[in-house]
Amino acid sequence: MIEHYARTVKGSGPGLLLAHGGGGGIEPNFGPLMADLTRTHTVVAPDLPGTGGTPRSAGPLNLDAVADSLVAAAVEEGVEEFTVLGYSLGTAIAVRAAARHPGRVTGLVLTAGFARIDNRTRLNVDVWRSLLDGDRDTLARFNLSVAFGAPALDALSPGELEEAVRSAAGSVPAGTPEHVDLVARADTRADLPGIAVPTLVVTTALDRLVSPELSRALAAGIPGAESVEIDSGHLIAVEAPQAWGSAVRGFLDRRVPVRG
Repeated sequence: MIEHYARTVKGSGPGLLLAHGGGGGIEPNFGPLMADLTRTHTVVAPDLPGTGGTPRSAGPLNLDAVADSLVAAAVEEGVEEFTVLGYSLGTAIAVRAAARHPGRVTGLVLTAGFARIDNRTRLNVDVWRSLLDGDRDTLARFNLSVAFGAPALDALSPGELEEAVRSAAGSVPAGTPEHVDLVARADTRADLPGIAVPTLVVTTALDRLVSPELSRALAAGIPGAESVEIDSGHLIAVEAPQAWGSAVRGFLDRRVPVRG
């Protein structure tokens, strides 16, 4: 069932649909890229259930329904065709959107993602989910310990580290439990061979939350996919926004066709 997702729409030009990560949001996941993206594209940035202006889901999320609702958000804004830029859980949503709506999706950029999580990532997700019901300070400390790459984490002063913990503990979206459960269940491996649009896979090479090998498997599974590795942990928008933005910009300018 298609649901109405609150969304931000900015810019003009070819369509670009954003799919944010589990327990994340448009600003924390894509904020540093927005000014450049909206310079050349009409960016449609929906809030997943329980994030931003979209109400929390009353039950478990279904990947097909989330992908359909994300696509519907763009179409409702008059954006008929678009590249999908997905981050983390958003990569699975983006791939499923391309598989289910091949007439609308003209390209994919998949960052810090997966087709199906491996056991290392599953253990991280299990701890993440269990801590959601307890102390948010402990949750924040765990998430930061695995979401930051080691160089970026070690570069923080004690005061900066504690401020990061406070910020993370105070910014957990209400829909995070459903997002985390979807991370654990999502599986787009069967979709990959049928993806026929230009695709860029961005691997966060220092990622300790979602294994870098999972991004590499995405690139290997999608015919003709380009790939780039960036020395960053999972929080690429914080750790390496310029390198990420440069990779996305290069792909958008070079490969994604503008139809019609």
